[in-house]
Amino acid sequence: MNQQGARRGQEDDWWRQLYGEGGGEAAVGDAPERGAVRDAGPADASDTLDDRVESALRAVGAPEWAVPPARAEPPARKLPPPPEPAAPIPLRATGPGSRPPAPTWGMPSSPAAEPVALPAADPDALDELVPDTVLDGARYGSLTLRAASQRGASARYRGEARRDALLTARFGTGRHTLILVAVATGLPAVEGAHRAAQDACAWIGGAVGRSCTRLAQDIRTDHRDALVSGLQRLTDRTYGKLRARALDRGAAPENYTAALRCLLLPADPDCRTRVFFGVGAGGLFRLRDGAWQDLEPAATHQPEPFRFRAECGRPGDTLLLCSTGLAEPLQQEPDFAARLAAQWSAPEPPGLVPFLTTTAQLRAQGHTKDRTAVGVWES
Repeated sequence: MNQQGARRGQEDDWWRQLYGEGGGEAAVGDAPERGAVRDAGPADASDTLDDRVESALRAVGAPEWAVPPARAEPPARKLPPPPEPAAPIPLRATGPGSRPPAPTWGMPSSPAAEPVALPAADPDALDELVPDTVLDGARYGSLTLRAASQRGASARYRGEARRDALLTARFGTGRHTLILVAVATGLPAVEGAHRAAQDACAWIGGAVGRSCTRLAQDIRTDHRDALVSGLQRLTDRTYGKLRARALDRGAAPENYTAALRCLLLPADPDCRTRVFFGVGAGGLFRLRDGAWQDLEPAATHQPEPFRFRAECGRPGDTLLLCSTGLAEPLQQEPDFAARLAAQWSAPEPPGLVPFLTTTAQLRAQGHTKDRTAVGVWES
């Protein structure tokens, strides 16, 4: 028998002597078949059942009240009753298993106010990761700019990337300074949709930046025919690049595309012309005297229907360019539109955080798409 087996045998004999497998106290006095473990002490020390119970209790670390005091004689005595158990403390479940089960069809029962799951990441393409929320702003002359883009509740819950892309950029200097804000939205349920939206913003931004001096002059002189033809040409080139990128990625050109909507804002305080152009769904609104006006222009008859509109900003106006995630509740939910109008009718433009709260996080039942908004306040 090895050492472990011998130790186990000694323990079995000790417990057999303590409790007596045959029953009754007579078994306790039986001589052990093998060397039993006994309490150290004088040879004439008592070896009663109480002594062995005391030894066992001390061995297992019982509380002091449960261990009888040492004594020379083994008079019978009753152990003090254990204290009454306290009322059970209600426990709060924690950890992953404590959350209520998610609806089986893949959407939360109510819109997620905060992010839930991160999108999957490719270790070789970390530059393509899209943050849950982006926020930006600026102030030039008589205009104040606020821009925000946030992942919708549906994408937050499923761990999908935000398909809306947002670009804010300043080009040129002096009177030729031009601010571009671009909003793009990739197609739903299409792999790489967020990359198509990012590419659309980047390419239209590059094209506008290289032509900013001429564009600024045309805006300042109200040369609208030149603006329409020039901006449509730049937009067509952007969509041509998207089709070429689709072939490079092995994707269908009709899938690797995005709705693209832009605002051009001169920084010159003497020029209040605001130019909208783009392709695809979204919204263009103006808040004037507490009421919303839909400024969406008609599309031209081209392979990529092009939209253009130039407006003169008036003090007190607020211009809103947005993706469908915000355009749809504004058009379909009167209460939502009224709440947003009330929030934006304050004498001063909102700060960045209040702007994010009122646009990206103002809830509308059943509307869970990505939401991107660009607000321009005129003073």
